[in-house]
Amino acid sequence: MKVRFLICFLFLISFLGLKAQKKFSATLNFKTEPTEKINFSKTNIAVLYNKKLGTKSEIKNTLEYSNLKINYEFNPYDFYASQDKFNQIQNKFEYSSEIIEKTKWQFSIVPTANFESKLDFSDVTVLGSLTITQQFGSKLNVTVGAGRTTAFGSPKIMPIAAFDYKMNEKTDFRIGFPDSKISYSNNERNKFSLTNGFNGNFYHLDQKDRVDKNAEKAVLSQMTSALEYERNVGNDWFLNFKAGYNFNKKYNLLDSNNQKIYDYNSGNGSVLGIGIKYKQ
Repeated sequence: MKVRFLICFLFLISFLGLKAQKKFSATLNFKTEPTEKINFSKTNIAVLYNKKLGTKSEIKNTLEYSNLKINYEFNPYDFYASQDKFNQIQNKFEYSSEIIEKTKWQFSIVPTANFESKLDFSDVTVLGSLTITQQFGSKLNVTVGAGRTTAFGSPKIMPIAAFDYKMNEKTDFRIGFPDSKISYSNNERNKFSLTNGFNGNFYHLDQKDRVDKNAEKAVLSQMTSALEYERNVGNDWFLNFKAGYNFNKKYNLLDSNNQKIYDYNSGNGSVLGIGIKYKQ
């Protein structure tokens, strides 16, 4: 109950504040990822605000809540099947500024609380990144940097790199790590994207629910390739659809030293998603 109240309160404050600024977006997404043994279902809601600071700087802030449900119905006798619901509350603050002409730096700090059911201060982890982007001509941007991310599940410091190229008014692509993307828009209402990225997350386990007392957290990771379609359905509203496949999907329990205690061997599987976005 306390967690629900906190989540509702944070989103209410954010929504009212951002609405007053009249420059924000709000999204609601549903995603399912069935595998041979386990079915993963995730609901996500996020509110984003961005503001220009003069002609050279910009800030963005994204408040996000997600809920992950895990169904072990295809393997109901798994001794470690007690962990079936996880929560995440995350706030991402980003700042970017032009250093010199055609060169800018970006900084982000991301406090995140990942927990099973009971939120505690020890569940809070700080992520973030620092990158530099150089513009070459009117079509090519190159970004390099590093960040503490959960691309492979547990928080780790890793490199960030991207080559962004705009082929024409309808097509642009990004080749990089951890995410790559090709986008095509045949008109102002339709946008098609082919994406590939490394993505993961982790969740601290409740003390009382641990089957193995040495288990500290659940860690998930995969590489996802997907086809996405976004449709402007009128005014400021957008619908988006996603269909793809998760490769090298992992779902493990780790101890306090990040040593693997148990491997669910969930296997790979498809991913299907649908979402709605309001953008001003």
